[in-house]
Amino acid sequence: MKFSTKAIHTGQKPDKETGAIIPPIYMTSTYIQEAPAQHKGYDYTRAGNPNFTNIEATLAALEDGKFATVFSSGLGALSGILSMLKSGDTIVGTADMYGGSYRLINRVFINFGIIFKSVNTQNLEEVETALKEKPGLIFLETPTNPLLKISDINAITDLAKKYDVLSVVDNTFATPYFQNPLNLGADMVLHSTTKYIGGHSDIVGGVVITNDAGMKEKLDFGRMAIGLNPSPFDVWLGSRGIKTLAVRMERHGRNALALARFLEKHPKVKKVYYPGLESHSNHEVAKKQMRGFSGIVSVEFDLNLEDTKKLISRFQYFSLAESLGGIESLVDHPASMTHASIPAEERKKIGLTDGLVRFSVGIEDYEDLQKDIEQAIA
Repeated sequence: MKFSTKAIHTGQKPDKETGAIIPPIYMTSTYIQEAPAQHKGYDYTRAGNPNFTNIEATLAALEDGKFATVFSSGLGALSGILSMLKSGDTIVGTADMYGGSYRLINRVFINFGIIFKSVNTQNLEEVETALKEKPGLIFLETPTNPLLKISDINAITDLAKKYDVLSVVDNTFATPYFQNPLNLGADMVLHSTTKYIGGHSDIVGGVVITNDAGMKEKLDFGRMAIGLNPSPFDVWLGSRGIKTLAVRMERHGRNALALARFLEKHPKVKKVYYPGLESHSNHEVAKKQMRGFSGIVSVEFDLNLEDTKKLISRFQYFSLAESLGGIESLVDHPASMTHASIPAEERKKIGLTDGLVRFSVGIEDYEDLQKDIEQAIA
């Protein structure tokens, strides 16, 4: 079964009782039991819900995995993973990391004795040195947010296996349509389903996918015990969004590549970050492990900070807002918005400048998007 067929049919069987082609929303907190601890697979929605079961089957299939656990958000999914660690464990993580993940690890889990070590995951020698110390896990983002750096998943997961270290890949930017980290050796794959998987800027959710039944059991327990469950309605909307994931990602990728090529030649642009460009420092690695390069383009304009902020407030079709991955185009200033929780000196160290702008390129007609940028610069 190919990707779009899986997205439409796996985990989405018509309702047995009514024949409804779309499974209903199970908006219930609890379930009738025939006798104590005798039920039909569900006892309380914090632990499980038919809508959870449906979307988990779909997402596991799309990532070529066996098991999935849905959560209340991408950070909820990361919290579920981190709950598997113990005090004193170290997380080796991508230096160029989403600000929310950085904040969760370094301002919340640090209080429980979890240690974070930032490494340049494009440097395999640096990665191996860190793995020799036997951390609890290595956490990769690839492409990273917002600098779109690419890590060699297969090479790093081989090293992780060599030193018996769990590997986790945040695949939110690439989506399972363009990249499948489990097939490249990862132990777990994480998504913020808020982004491309939901695709319509109307839900918040997360998921972790694995081939290991023991990890699935621990993730389900973490969701139940900590209360990291999503709403059945959000999950139902996520299932709806997944059905068009393939066609949306094709358009996102096509528009983003065209915009990246246009901006790369623009006299008001210093640098464009997009792994689909031949000028990208990790382009060859990206080509090796990705089938497409998704819809995020980051740009440094040849403008001062004040003029950059003025520019991104003057678009017509690129809405100034946090998040990404929706059908509509968005623009974000990472240093003051999505990555403001990372200290300025840390941002500078990883190359995240105050002048960097991140575009989430939507599925509008490309010609209108280019005209919008031209008029704003003018």
